[in-house]
Amino acid sequence: MKTVYFVRHGESEANVAPVFQGPNSPLSPTGIEQAHAVAERVSKFEFDVLLSSPFARARATAEIIAEKTGKTPEYSDVFVERLKPTSIDEKPYTDEVANTIWRSWEASLHTPGLRVEDGENYEDVVARADRALALLAARAEDTALVVTHGYFLRSIIARVLLRDTLTAASFLNIQRSANMQNTGITVLRVEQGFESAPAWKLWIYNDHAHLG
Repeated sequence: MKTVYFVRHGESEANVAPVFQGPNSPLSPTGIEQAHAVAERVSKFEFDVLLSSPFARARATAEIIAEKTGKTPEYSDVFVERLKPTSIDEKPYTDEVANTIWRSWEASLHTPGLRVEDGENYEDVVARADRALALLAARAEDTALVVTHGYFLRSIIARVLLRDTLTAASFLNIQRSANMQNTGITVLRVEQGFESAPAWKLWIYNDHAHLG
């Protein structure tokens, strides 16, 4: 059996600012407190390797976890957040051009075949979720902790829950209906049933008891 603990990064400054968040937004003071809280909690877990998105907010969260656990983070682009068109990174919501691009790009995340500038689309995100699951399944370690992002983690969960029945419509429903707290802990396991092949199973979703 393989167990993977996923941690959403702590709150970033751009999470609470009226801007389209890019990859470089640092943790907010609240996010730093959240990261320390989750680090204290996961220091009681047994895990073999610490993996992380290299985006600034995830990297900072992983570094705080590393200080508490003694694990050296390994960074992988497969765990980054959905990639929006770079032309709107850090632009304010009030920027009319950026807002129009954002809305078109959002539609591309649940409209097969639609692409907006250099942003990822539905097919890209689902394919990357598959790569993330394959990477984790192939690693030699039995346990891992992964610091990643809310939308992308929900994408992984959508793939685990619905597998080959996943559609763009069901993907959109999961993204809109499932919230995720900063530094919430989600747990996936690979298990083999009595009459079934090994498969990913969702065990815990968005546990944030460490935040009080």
